[in-house]
Amino acid sequence: MGKDEFIEIYQRHITRRGADKLLDWLTKSDFFTAPASTRFHLAEEGGLCLHSVNVYKRLKTLMEREYPEGCPYSDEAVAVCGLLHDVCKANYYKQEMRNVKINGSWEQKPFYTVDEQIPYGHGEKSVFIIERFMRLKLDEAISIRYHMGGFAAVPGDYSMSKAFEQYPAAVLLHTADLMATYLDEQETRGQSFA
Repeated sequence: MGKDEFIEIYQRHITRRGADKLLDWLTKSDFFTAPASTRFHLAEEGGLCLHSVNVYKRLKTLMEREYPEGCPYSDEAVAVCGLLHDVCKANYYKQEMRNVKINGSWEQKPFYTVDEQIPYGHGEKSVFIIERFMRLKLDEAISIRYHMGGFAAVPGDYSMSKAFEQYPAAVLLHTADLMATYLDEQETRGQSFA
């Protein structure tokens, strides 16, 4: 699972004008080798791509469960939101080295840091990048913008609440992101509280 699976899902479902240019940009960026985070989930080479596939799968399942009589969102919309919600993390991380004490001796180990070149906000930046190549539908843009839920909320601003009220896909994408991050991608899952 990884780059090949991402590309297969992408090319099967995302066919609108500009999709090929966006995929080309992703391929030329570090999207397929970048981590999903610096230390929390999938902080490893290829983690961002794997996370994107995991979110897509969770979102697809949630859509099927929420709309058993027929999903109002196209397969393309589900793929766009699931696979592309975190394109803001392409060209975002860099790898550095640090000294770590292992068995009493110091060794150089790689770690990831953030190198933000476009400080535009998380979901907003993903929408901005995607829109440079292909048009998003309003519900897709809002879902991607608010996929971080409360992590990206601004105190006193109720736009996220309005987005979740008006666009169920935004709630489902946020939920899929949480499920992928905390259920599928945590090394500590399944440990007891003992």
